Amino acid sequence: MKNTFFILISLIACLSANAQFNENPILNIENEDQRLLNWGYFLGFNSYDFKFNYIEVPEDGDILVSTSTGFNVGLIGELRINKYLDLRFEPGLYYTQRTVGFRGFTNESDAIREVKSTYINFPVLLKVSTERLGNWKPFIIGGVSNSLNLGSNEDSVDDNSSGTFRMKKNVYNWEIGFGIDFYTEYFKFAPSIRGVFAINNELVSDVDPDSPWTGNLEAVRTRGIFVNFTFE
Repeated sequence: MKNTFFILISLIACLSANAQFNENPILNIENEDQRLLNWGYFLGFNSYDFKFNYIEVPEDGDILVSTSTGFNVGLIGELRINKYLDLRFEPGLYYTQRTVGFRGFTNESDAIREVKSTYINFPVLLKVSTERLGNWKPFIIGGVSNSLNLGSNEDSVDDNSSGTFRMKKNVYNWEIGFGIDFYTEYFKFAPSIRGVFAINNELVSDVDPDSPWTGNLEAVRTRGIFVNFTFE
């Protein structure tokens, strides 16, 4: 299904690009960027990771993290500020899974923790665009977001001694990325890539202050990459 999706997106991009880079292209949807409010949706993929901060440098090496590819889906609301600036609100659902490997254990049940996260993300972003070049327009985008982690286990009475890796429900992030708007005959299509970096500490420490899992951890923060395809 992923291959089919990428083929369809590539086909749209190629058909668009065929008309974009001509010397005198026919301009598609010329008034698309003139409206005060604009709406759309996005689909995409993500890869989330963890950044660990230690109280002391671990003698047996860093905690290992195995990432996987998750998916994104959401809506877009855009407020036009001027020709080059747009304020965007992009609420979305982000699903991901990470496998954390703690060193120093002989049993896999103690060493491995699967962290499944479903984030409801609420970003407020500033989009800075160049002049429209025929039927395409590069942009950079950045801002802040608040994510609600539905799989956090923050309120669980169990901790790693019972096999539960706990994280906080609320995550505050900053985001930055870039992309290109392509103006097709009927809609605006934009592939983009964006990095997300958590600001606050997400770790809920184990009850035991000397826990072999969290005792040496000062903070755990999410970091990740989004690849989104927007349709407006």
